[in-house]
Amino acid sequence: MEAAKHATAPVPRPVVTTAAVQKKEKKPIRYPFWFGGSASSMAACVTHPLDLLKVRLQTRTPTAPSNLRGTFVHILAHDGVRGLYSGLSASLLRQITYSTARFGIYEELKPRLTPAPTASNPKPATPLLNLIAASSVSGFFGGIFGNVADVLNVRMQHDASLPHAQRRNYKHALHGMAVMTRMEGLSSWFRGVWPNSLRAAAMTAGQLASYDAIKGALLRHAGMRDDIWTHFTSSFLAGVVAATITSPIDVVKTRVMSAHGTEGVVGIIRELSAREGVRWMFKGWVPSFLRLGPQTICTFLFLESHRKVYRQIKGLEEPELI
Repeated sequence: MEAAKHATAPVPRPVVTTAAVQKKEKKPIRYPFWFGGSASSMAACVTHPLDLLKVRLQTRTPTAPSNLRGTFVHILAHDGVRGLYSGLSASLLRQITYSTARFGIYEELKPRLTPAPTASNPKPATPLLNLIAASSVSGFFGGIFGNVADVLNVRMQHDASLPHAQRRNYKHALHGMAVMTRMEGLSSWFRGVWPNSLRAAAMTAGQLASYDAIKGALLRHAGMRDDIWTHFTSSFLAGVVAATITSPIDVVKTRVMSAHGTEGVVGIIRELSAREGVRWMFKGWVPSFLRLGPQTICTFLFLESHRKVYRQIKGLEEPELI
């Protein structure tokens, strides 16, 4: 009888202390620094022909086609399908430098600008102004790091539309860097760096800050789940925002980088305003959005896929809302 009592005696449960509970609290997931550059490079392979069309329209000569369809047909007729991928190596180099830097810096800054949890608000959202500040700084430095690749990207895409005597004929991005250094000096790597960096700051704010803000709003207030439809909707709207705020800077940057002379930013703006009025600010907006919209969507879909696979490999739970 005594043995039976001992056999059925309840086993005491371990006392759960406050320290033990704190250990179980979720910590922010730190994804690899290069995820943004990898996702952007994959997106560039999909959207490069649209980027090419945008550059051709912004730098067109008076005799060149003036619309998206005409430019597309002209490229196919003169250069074939391969012509749609002119400058792809420079585009990939740009994503590896520019996008890796801007995404990586942004992901490092964002947690530092998020308010600390409180008893009344255990999962605080990062304020929109903080997201804009973090993304603008990230984009500005990303623009500096990727400037030489951006110069090459514009030149290689524009090259085929020039007369044969004026073509630079870069074989690939590394060859272009070597030719630029030999013919123009290292300073050519930073041609148009300030308008480019300002554009990169505006672009990154339009893409990254708006994506996070829109995604957070959809998850918190629209009852949507953290799935591909939320990612698609958020990235589509982020593309609209980015295309609108970067259009004027993009036109000036393209003109500066493709110019053969030494004309500065102020001179180009003065010339454009005198010839076309304020319309120049949104010249090429449609092809810009047709390139930037899919590029933004593809980038974030690839990025979210990177993150999902990483969490599965590491056995991590779904992250908290940002």
